[in-house]
Amino acid sequence: MKDSSAPLPSSQAASKSGFFRRKGWQPNWLDGMLLMLIMIACAWLYQRAHIGVEYNWRWQDALSLLFTPPSHGGVPYFVQGFIATMRLCLWGLLLAIIVGSLMGLARCARSPWLTHPARMFVLVMRNIPPLVFVFIFYFFISNQLIPLLGLESLLRDTNEPISFWQEWLFGPSRLWENLLSGVLCIGLLSAAYIAEVVRAGISGIDKGQWEAGHALGLSTWAQYRFVIGPQVLKAIAPAFAGQTIALVKDSSIVSLISIQELTFVGSEIANSSGLIFEIWLIIGGGYLLLCSLLSLLFSRIKHIQ
Repeated sequence: MKDSSAPLPSSQAASKSGFFRRKGWQPNWLDGMLLMLIMIACAWLYQRAHIGVEYNWRWQDALSLLFTPPSHGGVPYFVQGFIATMRLCLWGLLLAIIVGSLMGLARCARSPWLTHPARMFVLVMRNIPPLVFVFIFYFFISNQLIPLLGLESLLRDTNEPISFWQEWLFGPSRLWENLLSGVLCIGLLSAAYIAEVVRAGISGIDKGQWEAGHALGLSTWAQYRFVIGPQVLKAIAPAFAGQTIALVKDSSIVSLISIQELTFVGSEIANSSGLIFEIWLIIGGGYLLLCSLLSLLFSRIKHIQ
């Protein structure tokens, strides 16, 4: 009979004490020291910038300019850009998930008619610079694609009033063409990376899981739904979270094709007011806030799982 009073091994003792089971962040003295050092460094940098940089900071003017509604009333221009960025990222992420998941499944298929086009799509999207792709898509493909799909009258010539929900989900009707171009650009770019994430998740599933599904008489769809899919989702969650945050940051490139999202709005306000540093720091803070909220959301989802 084992002696229950005998000391546990170090790994078991640590696990029993809950060291590896902490559900939330528990600050300790090292965290406090690091936080104090960061605050001291920020204070020193602020003091040196205040002394050494000959620039008259006008934060009050910048904030009042950003949050002042236009003369005709309505939402301030900065808030419109922030909402447009969230709208662009929402639809772009939805497109990226659909296309990327299909391409990832095609990469794992046995038929060369599926694997080769999916491999070519990923190769092209991942090896063309995003800025070059945005220009190629907007100035050539988009101008040909919209008339080909019969969307010219809907996106360019519509003058009909739209409902509140249509404007909230898609923005003003005069900007629908720009929204579609931006969504397709960032959605297709992110879809290539999501396809590789999905392919890696499926490839990482043990062969025995597939054999167990076959032994149970499950169809291919049932195997993906009940056996493979849940394991793949759990495995790719961290990479998917990182790609979602990357999509939010990459959405700023579409400002170069006159899509009125946060970066485009910040550029116009900064150039018209001359408050270059203040405006761009606030724009950077907006992206930081949005990405931090996404990180917190994915962290909560991870703990729920």
